[in-house]
Amino acid sequence: MTLKPILLAAALAGAAAGACAAPFAYVPNEKSGTVSVIDVATDAVVKTIPAGKKPRGITASKDGKRIYVSDQTSNALLVIDADQGEVVERIDLGESPEGVSISPAGDWVVAASEVSNSVTFVSTATNKKAFSVKTQGKNPEHAVFSPDGKWLYVSAEEADSIDIVDVARREQVKSITLGDRPRGIGFLPDGSKAFVAAEIASTVYVIDVPAQKVAAQIKAGNFSNGVTVAPDGRRVFVSNGKDGTVSAIDAASNQVLATVPVGKRPWNMDISPDGGKLYVANGRSNSVSVIDTRSNQVVKEVPVGELPWGVVVR
Repeated sequence: MTLKPILLAAALAGAAAGACAAPFAYVPNEKSGTVSVIDVATDAVVKTIPAGKKPRGITASKDGKRIYVSDQTSNALLVIDADQGEVVERIDLGESPEGVSISPAGDWVVAASEVSNSVTFVSTATNKKAFSVKTQGKNPEHAVFSPDGKWLYVSAEEADSIDIVDVARREQVKSITLGDRPRGIGFLPDGSKAFVAAEIASTVYVIDVPAQKVAAQIKAGNFSNGVTVAPDGRRVFVSNGKDGTVSAIDAASNQVLATVPVGKRPWNMDISPDGGKLYVANGRSNSVSVIDTRSNQVVKEVPVGELPWGVVVR
């Protein structure tokens, strides 16, 4: 009679341990054609996954079981089974895909295609391309959903604006003028503001999302690029490619709180679910800098493949 309670307790303990397991950071390496897998508990690479010839944009399913990577050379979206550590499906996209992201509901993965000037929507239920939306800005690099899933913000390297796609209508409905070469995009969790880094302007533009207009400008470091927002929405992190730094910005006051030296040519980033560690891909250092967001100090430099483009943490 005591066996069942003992087995139940063991099962609950196992489930709790699984629920508390540390996530992983996935890093696409352009020149190596691989994805490095970093265990967030130890900040060490535990696996390297072959991933096409030039992997760039990366995102993940909400449960972390599927990793989606754009392979620029083959014009495809690669689907990686995280447990198996291998590509299990390849989905044709537009020419030269770059940034990818997943919708808040997890039903869409979108990829920005820089040659076809469009964003492609892929259904995660079928792993099939559903439709594409043409954008006004040339050479789109990043496409990011608002937290409510209503809007898709698209930045373009050869434009000075952010294109706004109405997801339900499946069309671009507005364009907001910014500085030269907009790139990284990050929304506050409540969806009230979006932060967009313009590289050549070395400026971060704060967009009032309900009003769909620029509300403020923040001078960041030289060649501001990647944008990541802390889970609590209090801070925004911006990588500065030319300086080799990351700026920590107070989201309420729009003031730069700290500037953290990292590797060469920091690009795209992601943050751990608890907000404690920021993972920064250093393109020219072939490494990922791990920043303790409480102290604003680099606590580890993790060697990865050649030309890391970004990070997703799941």
